[in-house]
Amino acid sequence: MPEDIIFAFFIVFAGAAVFATVALYTRQPLIIAYIGLGVLAGPFGMGWIEHPEALSHMSHIGIIFLLFLLGLDMQPKALLAVLRQATSVALLSSLVFAASGFVIAWAFGFGLLDSIIIGLAMVFSSTIIALKLLPTTVLHHKHMGELMIGLLLIQDILAIVTLIVLGFMAGDQDIPLWQPLLAMPLLAGSCYAAVRWLLLPLIQRFDRFQEYLFILAIGWCLAIAEAAAKLGLTYEIGAFVAGVALATSPVAQFIALSLKPLRDFFLVMFFFALGAGLDLGLLSDVLLPASLLAAAALVVKPITLRYLLAGFSEHPRLAWDVGFRLGQISEFSLLIAFVASESGLLSQPASLTIQATAIITFAISSYIVVFNYPNPIAVKDHLRRD
Repeated sequence: MPEDIIFAFFIVFAGAAVFATVALYTRQPLIIAYIGLGVLAGPFGMGWIEHPEALSHMSHIGIIFLLFLLGLDMQPKALLAVLRQATSVALLSSLVFAASGFVIAWAFGFGLLDSIIIGLAMVFSSTIIALKLLPTTVLHHKHMGELMIGLLLIQDILAIVTLIVLGFMAGDQDIPLWQPLLAMPLLAGSCYAAVRWLLLPLIQRFDRFQEYLFILAIGWCLAIAEAAAKLGLTYEIGAFVAGVALATSPVAQFIALSLKPLRDFFLVMFFFALGAGLDLGLLSDVLLPASLLAAAALVVKPITLRYLLAGFSEHPRLAWDVGFRLGQISEFSLLIAFVASESGLLSQPASLTIQATAIITFAISSYIVVFNYPNPIAVKDHLRRD
């Protein structure tokens, strides 16, 4: 029976209001409150939301808008400059992260293919956690924000390649491996031309109509996200490219401010759906390997990024900051686990291990950043930066 969408929204947002209030009074990160609400209300908790999959699909829109907003504040020249440095760091660190995940999984008796996929899941850091906890001023106007976006963008490209390879191994992938690499410059060039010859003239002509600009921005974002998916990329990369292409527009900042509430609306659903999908009954079977994998992510990622970034002349303090902010696994890790499990390439215990590792690292990483680094939801006044 289809989920009652109004009742589902009531549970998500009324519950989020209550849990967020308690979290603020007890000085806890809001993200943890949303995940905890999902665990309580989901099918493995009280069962108020029996089918969180629908909410999970809707919440994906929040990630798309998040990347679009990032692109709006990233000038193309600055992006190209930071990618030159980020590529080397991202590739070298990915080898370290994958190796650590493989060794731990193999030590716990997982098979060769399970261990490889678990290792691959360890490579990626969460775009949502990392950027939601980064102050807007740092994200948009400082080198650290540009550097983190560059690292996450390279990881997104690696995630696309990983998903395509898994599809080939399962025999259900029609996209050739070279297509995403060719699609990226094609998409960027097409976006640049469309913005210059279509969007900017429309914006200049109708810039007095704020409702029109809001609708135009949403349509542009989702159109390019869909085009990217059709070309073999991801919705997130398409949204980011759409934002970068529009960053030179005089109304870019207005669009960014207008879309933030919409982004946050969907991101609350994302964290709720993440908690609702966790099967607590099976968690005890994989708790030990998941805990060690989480510990590896929380320790190995900051140390590796600190020394790699320091080797590229970054200040040690900035390098530690970036490392701890990226010290978790990713929503892409969950997607890889889902795709590999559905294709029969990944065992159920290995899939659950990746899911549990993601939840643990999301929670602990949030605590580390919220209590120690400047962020928009810090519980300490001197760390709160919007």
